Amino acid sequence: MPPPAKRAASLLDALAQGPLLFDGAMGTMLHQAGVSLEACFDALNTTEPQRVLAIHRAYLRAGAQVLETNTFGANSYKLGTLGRQGAVSELNRAGVALARRAIELERRPAWVVGSVGPLGVRLAPYGRVPAAQARRAYQEQIGALLGAGVDGILIETQVDLQEALLALEAARLAGAPLVMASMTFTADDRTLLGDTPETVARQLAAAGAHVVGANCSGGPAQLLRILERMRRAAPQARLFAQPNAGWPAQHQGRILYPANADYFAALGRALVEAGACAVGGCCGTTPEHIAALGAALAGAPLLSSLAPSAQAIQPAGAHVEPAMPPTRLASLLSAGRFVLSVEMEPPRGPAAHRLLAAAETLLQAGADVINLSDSPMARMRMSPWGACQRLHAELGAETVLNFPTRGRNLLRLQGDLLAAHALGLRNLFVVMGDPTAIGDYPEAMDDFDLAPSGLIRLIKRRFNRGCDSAGEPIGEPTAFFVGCALNLGAQDLEREVRLLRRKIRAGADFAITQPIFESRPLRRFRQRYQERYGPLTLPLLVGALPLASARHAEYLHNEVPGINIPQPLRAQLAKAGKQAPQVGMDLCLQLLQELQGQVQGAYLIPAFGRFDRLAALIENLRVHLGARPLPARPAGTEC
Repeated sequence: MPPPAKRAASLLDALAQGPLLFDGAMGTMLHQAGVSLEACFDALNTTEPQRVLAIHRAYLRAGAQVLETNTFGANSYKLGTLGRQGAVSELNRAGVALARRAIELERRPAWVVGSVGPLGVRLAPYGRVPAAQARRAYQEQIGALLGAGVDGILIETQVDLQEALLALEAARLAGAPLVMASMTFTADDRTLLGDTPETVARQLAAAGAHVVGANCSGGPAQLLRILERMRRAAPQARLFAQPNAGWPAQHQGRILYPANADYFAALGRALVEAGACAVGGCCGTTPEHIAALGAALAGAPLLSSLAPSAQAIQPAGAHVEPAMPPTRLASLLSAGRFVLSVEMEPPRGPAAHRLLAAAETLLQAGADVINLSDSPMARMRMSPWGACQRLHAELGAETVLNFPTRGRNLLRLQGDLLAAHALGLRNLFVVMGDPTAIGDYPEAMDDFDLAPSGLIRLIKRRFNRGCDSAGEPIGEPTAFFVGCALNLGAQDLEREVRLLRRKIRAGADFAITQPIFESRPLRRFRQRYQERYGPLTLPLLVGALPLASARHAEYLHNEVPGINIPQPLRAQLAKAGKQAPQVGMDLCLQLLQELQGQVQGAYLIPAFGRFDRLAALIENLRVHLGARPLPARPAGTEC
C-alpha cells in the first residue's frame, strides 16, 4: 500500500478514504533495545532521543503512514510518580519533534498523532480524583501536543469510559482537528469497569470522537470480534483497531507475544473488511508486523465500499444485545460433541487443594466440564461459587454452577444471579435443591419464591434480555446457559413430561438426568414425550453412576427415590464379589456406548469419592466414543 502522495491533505480527510496504516508498538521496541520496563519511556524523548528516532524511522520504512508520538504516559499524574510533573510540555513537544524529524530523514510523507494514554489514577466516584482535575491534566498534555503541531490526537488504551470521555472533551475544547478515542478490553470483551463495545462505540461517537475503536486488549481475533460489535451498534462511526500480537505470556522473565507477522497481517486485513478505516499494532508488534500488514492491505477496498449492511443498521435508540461468545459447554453441545461432565462436591472447609487435585486428574483424563453441587443432601459445604472460581482460575476448567431455588427469596435469587455472572459463571444447573429437613440444619429456612421453571424463565427471558423480574434494566444483558433437571425414572411419568415441557418453554438449554442403569427409561420417556409434544430435541446429559458393589446397588435401588437398578445387574454385582467395582465400571461404559447417538453426553457421578476410578472410566469412554475434550482455556478467561 503506497503512502499518501502528499501530507497537505488533512488526516481526517485521509481517514475518510481509508484504510490507513498506523505504526506498531513503541514500548516493545524500546524494551528490545535494552530499555528497562521500569524506565519512563516518555523521558527518553529528551534523555535518549536517538533510540526513539530510530524506532520511528523503522516504522516508516515498514510502510507506516501515521506515526504516534512517544508520549503515552506524558501526563502530570504519571510523570509525577517519577518526580517530573513539571516536564509535561517539554516531553510532549519533544515527542512530536522526533516523529517529525523521522519523516524528514526518511523522506516519506506521513502524519503524526499525539498519543494520550490514561492518567494512571482512579477517577471519582470509584477513586479520589475529581473529574475537573483529570480534565485539566488532559488539557495540559493535549495542549502541548497541539502546540507542537500534531495532525490529531489519539486517546488510547483507556480502561474507564468516563475518563476517555473527559479526555475527548479536553481535546475538543483545545480545538484538535481530529480526535480518535480507543478503549482496551479484558478477556470477556468488556472494559475493566464493565462497559461493552456497544456502549463504548455509541457514547464515544455521540461525544464527538471522529474515530472510535479498540487497541491493546488480546490479539487480532478479539479486536475483530469487538469491532464487529461496535459497527453494529454505531454503523455511521469511523472505526479503528490496534491489536496486540496475541495474548502476552511470560517465559524466563520475558514477556512474549505469540502472533507472528503473517497471522497478524491476515487478521489486520479482516479488521479493514469489518469496517476499520485505520489499523496498526499495539504491544508485541514490530516493524515486521507492520510491513506484513501493509502488504496485506495493498489493494484492500476503500472504506466507502464497506457500507454497513441493512442488518447492521439499528434504528435510533434501539437496544443492541451484546453478542457474548457462547460458553465452551454451549459450543460443545452445538458442535454435536459427546460431552463428559463430572459431578463434584465443594469441600466442607475453606481448603480446596483436594478438590483441585481431583479435578485436575479428571480433566487430564478427558472430562469436559466440572459440575459443582450446592449443599448436596442439605449438608453444609463451601459455596460452589468459590469452588468454581478456584477451578477456573487455577486449572482453566469449564464449570457448571448448581443453582437451587430452595432457601432463596426472589430478591436473593436475582442478586445471586448478578454475582454469578460478574464472576464469569455462566453455565447454570437450575434445581429445586434438597430439603433442609434431611441435612445438618433441619431448622434452617426452607422457603422459596420460584420453582425451577420460574427461575429458568426469569434468567432466559429477563436477565438475558437486560432486565430484572420487575422489568427494570440491569445495565446490560447477562449471557447464562441454563440446564434443568430431569428424572427419567419418575413414578408419575406424565407429570415429569409436563414439567420438562414447562422448563423447555421457559428457555432451558439442556437437561441433566438422574442416573439410570439401562436404556429403557430413556426410550420410554422419549416415546411418552413425543406422543404428547413431538420429538424431544433438548440436549440431554444422562446421569451415569458406576456401581461399586452389590451393597451399593441395593441401597440405591431401595432407598433413593427415582433410581431403579434392574435385578440382573444387581445379581451380576453380587456374583462379582471383590471384582464388583470393575464390573460396575464395565456396566457404565456399556450403557453409555449404547446411548451414544441418543443423548448428547453423560453426567458422571463418582461413587464414594473414588475419582481415580472415574478418571479411568473417562479415559475408556474417550477411547470408545472417539472424541477428545476441548483443551482447557488459560486461567483468567470466561467460564
